[in-house]
Amino acid sequence: MTRLEGKIAMITGAAQGMGESHARRFVAEGAKVVITDLNEEKGMALASELGENVLFVKQNVTKAEDWEVVVAKAEEKFGPVNILVNNAGITMAKSILQTTEEEYRRIVDINQVSVFLGMKTVIPSMQKAGGGSIINISSINGIVGGAIGYTDTKFAVRGITKAAAMECSNYGIRVNSVHPGVIATPMVVQEDTKAAVDEFAKHIPLKRVAQPEEVTNIVLYLASDESSYSTGSEFIVDGGLTAM
Repeated sequence: MTRLEGKIAMITGAAQGMGESHARRFVAEGAKVVITDLNEEKGMALASELGENVLFVKQNVTKAEDWEVVVAKAEEKFGPVNILVNNAGITMAKSILQTTEEEYRRIVDINQVSVFLGMKTVIPSMQKAGGGSIINISSINGIVGGAIGYTDTKFAVRGITKAAAMECSNYGIRVNSVHPGVIATPMVVQEDTKAAVDEFAKHIPLKRVAQPEEVTNIVLYLASDESSYSTGSEFIVDGGLTAM
């Protein structure tokens, strides 16, 4: 028996990186998966590769109307949604003095407001399904400090997860946050950052960066019924960084 048999999942920012890893594993574990991204070319290619149990929908996660469309298409194609992985997000590495108001509001919209919109739109679908699991991807910078904008929004994801978990317990919906450290995604290991990442890895207790699949293992656990008594909690995947 596969771990997500009979489940309907939505994963945002799933055209590449961690989102792609989650999508591949969810399909392998028996789920029907709606993947969304702004990158239509990569999203369509991944959906085509993974087959009939995957639907790609182009989505701007900061737009409420896009969320309405995605949920409607998910229900039309597969049925009410059981799992939401709020994975879409961006990074920013500027000082507070260098960051413009426009840049700040953009990262808040993408990293924080999108999580609110996603949960607000998907919860009614999960109620139809009789319950569900929401996994909000934060960061270790939702636990400890980091760059302005990114840290703020990732702490907010941690907070909204706890608030939603309290409310959603009445609906049979669990809500948890995942806090990755340094992960070997295309955004992290591109040529202009690879040397810096390799050097930083020497200071991680486990002496390496993580592979996306190592985060996926935690996300899969939270999506499955194996985590039936976990809600409102943080799950850290950082090789020991925040233990230092």
